[in-house]
Amino acid sequence: MFTLFAYFFAYICMFLAMTLSACLLGANVSYAFMFSTHSGSFHLSTPCIILYSNRCGHCKKLAPDFEAAATRLKGTVPLAKVDCTVSTEICGRFGVTGYPTLKIFRNGQDSSSYDGPRSADGIVNYMKKQAGPNSVTLHSEADLESFIDHFDASVVGFFSGPDSGQLAEFLKSASAMREHFRFAHTTHMALGLEHGLDTEGVLLVRPPRLNSKFEESVLRFTDAITTNTLRRFIRDNIFGMCPHLTIENRDKLKGRDLLTAYYDLDYLRNPKGSNYWRNRVMKVGSQFASQGLSFAVANRKDFLDELEEEFGLGASDGGDVPFVTIRTRQGFKYTMREEFTRDGKSLERFLQDYFAGRLKRYIKSEPIPEKNKGPVKVVVAESFEEIVNDPEKDVLIEFYAPWCGHCKSLEPKYKELAEQLYSDPNIVIAKMDATANDVPQGFDVQGFPTIYFSRAGKKDQPLRYEGAREVKDFIKFLKREASHVPVISGEEKKTFFKREKKRGLPSSKIK
Repeated sequence: MFTLFAYFFAYICMFLAMTLSACLLGANVSYAFMFSTHSGSFHLSTPCIILYSNRCGHCKKLAPDFEAAATRLKGTVPLAKVDCTVSTEICGRFGVTGYPTLKIFRNGQDSSSYDGPRSADGIVNYMKKQAGPNSVTLHSEADLESFIDHFDASVVGFFSGPDSGQLAEFLKSASAMREHFRFAHTTHMALGLEHGLDTEGVLLVRPPRLNSKFEESVLRFTDAITTNTLRRFIRDNIFGMCPHLTIENRDKLKGRDLLTAYYDLDYLRNPKGSNYWRNRVMKVGSQFASQGLSFAVANRKDFLDELEEEFGLGASDGGDVPFVTIRTRQGFKYTMREEFTRDGKSLERFLQDYFAGRLKRYIKSEPIPEKNKGPVKVVVAESFEEIVNDPEKDVLIEFYAPWCGHCKSLEPKYKELAEQLYSDPNIVIAKMDATANDVPQGFDVQGFPTIYFSRAGKKDQPLRYEGAREVKDFIKFLKREASHVPVISGEEKKTFFKREKKRGLPSSKIK
């Protein structure tokens, strides 16, 4: 019976995603079926998505979007999850090592990692793309116009016949990139003439709503097609000079220095008004096109949480005019404090100051503590350079989240470690709330707690601590990595802190 269910389940699924984090356990996901087996009898004849979760914060954040997507896809593309703490053989077989992990399966084989958006809309759109062909076949002008009249950009190939070698390469490329772009093809060469294509080739058609006098809306590719050459052409041109940044496509715009204008952008209800400010961004941006900065516009409402979290902005900031930010690939952040004027002059001044190095970076930081004499030094973003990057000190720093259970479990051990090393003039034991402060470049914090060691004289080479989290393990690590032999005087310091407590001073007040 179990085996029959497994085969039936595999047949109706469309995608596979596995998450080893553990946060949806117990969540009521009506249409995200739980698949679990101790025997390891697991077979997929068609693509399927399976999500497993347990206790991680990232998974808890994903859970409502996953459930919403599962509900919307009910009856068409069922979603599912695998409990990897139970079905360890299955998850081990597919090399799951982090939380959450999502994978795509085709024909029962591990095809690729899921790297699409993790919002409900993004998951739904991504999965619907998987249900269709790699490339849509177009037979008429009406088919072509319908395909390119879309919210997203379109990639259309024109070929001399079904036996064309270039068509075969195009279809291979479409299969490799279908998760990211929309593909169609035709063997009716006459359809390309209206767009200036009189030979075999590919048209990249940008979304009609973003047509602008500042750039071409259709680009032509007539070189020999390979997956690499076509991918490069699409990657370099698909977004154009100033794309519409959305929750779904923002990951594709990472890795570049990006200026974004956030305002009440709504192409469905007010396309003309939406392009009013975009045109001004493009007009000014065209003056700086060769200096390595990309531009985008976005609906402020879609990014309110991110703007508040990353830039300290509220819903009313900016008013009726755009609020402008710059985020570099190094993680540096800047905001335009002058109001965006309709003539674009304020944006021009902002960019001139940016390229001249006159802008002050925005750093999200808690206030620097007035007193900080406790065994564990409290670090905030504004004091990170002074404390952690002190060239004379070895610093062990914990990046934590106030809600993290593992961090709370570590706290007494970490404090005991600090007490034992309190008299050492060369070692600092520190902590920083990574949810309330910007984490500097070079410190990769994806989960909590994350601990780094910043050695004196090697501040550009922070070392991630991967050992056990007992006091003895930390001390063993410091004896090996510290620039000086650690001075351990724990018993004396423990006595000191106990004496302070007896005097009636709470431990939280011992600075």
